[in-house]
Amino acid sequence: MTGPNYGIEQFLNIRSAAGASFSPDSRYVSFLTNITGVAQLWQVPVDGGWPTQLTFTSESVRGAAYCPTRHELLFSMDVGGNERNQLFILRGVDGGTNHELGEGWFSTDISRDPKAIHNFGGWSHDGQKIAFSANRAKPDRFDIYVQEIKSGSDPFSPPRLLKEGPGGYFQPAGWSPDDQWLLVVRPESNFNQDLYVLHVQSGESRHLTPHEGNVQYESARWSADGKRILCVSTHGGQDLTSFTEIDVATGRIHVHPATQHEVEAIDISRKGRWLATLENADGASKLTVRELKSGGGLMAKVLTPKDLPLGVISGLEFSPDETKLAFTFDGPRYNPDIWVWDLEKNKLRQLTFSSRAGIPFSKFVEPELVHYKSFDGLSIPAWYYPPPESARKPGALPPVIVYPHGGPESQTRPNFNSLFQYFLQAGYGIFAPNVRGSSGYGTRFMNLDNTTKRMDSVKDMAYGVYWLREQKKADPKRIAVMGGSYGGFMVLAGITNYPDLFAAGVDIVGIANFVTFLENTGPYRRAHREAEYGNLREHGDFLREISPINHVDKIRCPLMVIHGANDPRVPVGEAEQIVAALRQRNVPVEYLRYEDEGHGLAKLKNRLDAYPKIVAFLDKYLRG
Repeated sequence: MTGPNYGIEQFLNIRSAAGASFSPDSRYVSFLTNITGVAQLWQVPVDGGWPTQLTFTSESVRGAAYCPTRHELLFSMDVGGNERNQLFILRGVDGGTNHELGEGWFSTDISRDPKAIHNFGGWSHDGQKIAFSANRAKPDRFDIYVQEIKSGSDPFSPPRLLKEGPGGYFQPAGWSPDDQWLLVVRPESNFNQDLYVLHVQSGESRHLTPHEGNVQYESARWSADGKRILCVSTHGGQDLTSFTEIDVATGRIHVHPATQHEVEAIDISRKGRWLATLENADGASKLTVRELKSGGGLMAKVLTPKDLPLGVISGLEFSPDETKLAFTFDGPRYNPDIWVWDLEKNKLRQLTFSSRAGIPFSKFVEPELVHYKSFDGLSIPAWYYPPPESARKPGALPPVIVYPHGGPESQTRPNFNSLFQYFLQAGYGIFAPNVRGSSGYGTRFMNLDNTTKRMDSVKDMAYGVYWLREQKKADPKRIAVMGGSYGGFMVLAGITNYPDLFAAGVDIVGIANFVTFLENTGPYRRAHREAEYGNLREHGDFLREISPINHVDKIRCPLMVIHGANDPRVPVGEAEQIVAALRQRNVPVEYLRYEDEGHGLAKLKNRLDAYPKIVAFLDKYLRG
């Protein structure tokens, strides 16, 4: 068998760009890229050219947004993956008149509360204020704040508490066009949200979406005239999310006819000329832009981007002058980059060109969308990546890595994955099932694994392995399972409940014990997670029963465990428990702990340490 032409380190050095934001004059686009090894803030002229680096830190920048009236930016950053984001203003010594953002620019911490998490909620349209939520007062409660951004060398001014949250998440989602109101979302779970508007001066709160049961209200935006809230919703008992309008004055809700796919995101241009809708078509993205009448109604002009290959679109951003739409695009053969669509000319072009580390485009593999029947007849979608013929041993079935996604309300989509592509070149197949509980296929499918139905999703994964064997897609003796976060739980659940199916497992920041996970996860997340997994008062016995830590005696295959010491979501104690239990039983286990990481590996130096070790581990136990 011919080995890969490129080593794992080269695949890990493939770069990405994401998170576009337009400058107020529409001449520049800022974005995040990991060229330096951690995500930093850069900008590039919208017509193309050499990009300029704007931040120079050792930590990852998490997000950024231009001020709508001045050439300065707000960005967020944490320390060591602890997710305690602080907000910073980046501006020039000349007051922000230099459009190049070159020498003489500096950043200022305007949060100054490193123990709290700060979630940016948008600039006011006049550029004088920002909104954010933070758990400053209580660690389990996010409150809404408004902060004035001062002129001069120090933009800091003390934030003003606008509204205490009800507990858990409570996030601002944008200012009304007249800057008098804030739109706020309360996500009680991934399948149930509520929308509110808050008066910026008085703090008066109005509940826009009172309802019973679980209803999704996501991707919420103000209309250009401030009279309506636009969102995607399952209002009215719909199974699929649809484009929805809410009258702010009356609360009346109008749901536009559902398409055959979920509408996952919307955006509207600043003056209301264009409406963009993004559909999830079996994981792939379908983008449509419609021109609007002055009153907000739809006109006949409908645009769709031409010649985009299989992949995923995210981060929609209209330019202030309403002539362009920027977004991030990536696909199995395309690492993430910023694309710009000239709406007046209906011309799409790539704006950033992130390095593929010298690996030719022809080396990247696209997956096949397949479906298989689970234990109860439910059809389960999955992406199967076959190894290229040049990497296969003639007459032999390949080793395969089963990849359950995190979430659990998430979805493996045809994104770019450098680790997948390395393993494919090395002769492995990749199988990524979207088991019940995954998003993208409607509310009913997403709720099929809630609380006491949890192990049905693990059965779905096992039946995926049976399908691989029956279809002669994998060598039955050389199948591994690898996943992160909830996918890490799926790894541990798979090797404890179906020990004969897997030759090795790789658990990355996974849940080993639901009891200690719910006790120790960030307090602001606990109620949100209990809505999905159940709570210890009512479901304690069941959660103990399904926790992999209580079934370690069934594990037969070697396991690799990877975790960040600062993980606030799945605390590192989950890894410590499973590793200690396996070492006590002399089961082969390799453990990698990273002191400067959180929920996953964000820093290139750590990825360059961990992923070659994953490769060596799987090669040892699957290829001998």
